[in-house]
Amino acid sequence: MKCKICNRETGNNDCCEIHAKAHENIIKKYEIWNKALEVSWKEYLSKIAENPLTGKSAKEVAEHLMKTGEK
Repeated sequence: MKCKICNRETGNNDCCEIHAKAHENIIKKYEIWNKALEVSWKEYLSKIAENPLTGKSAKEVAEHLMKTGEK
């Protein structure tokens, strides 16, 4: 299979290792952000995508999740 974000080979996964880790980190950090700022999932993803300090892979995952509506 190919990564649904970057088209790298993934074996049997939906995402490559890099994007899978970024996705995992985004999900974990949302709980912290939501408790502190009470932001929606879409607002959170938007802030990740716009932040100049966010890494490239995390931005790609956030943009993909906003586009597809996945969580």
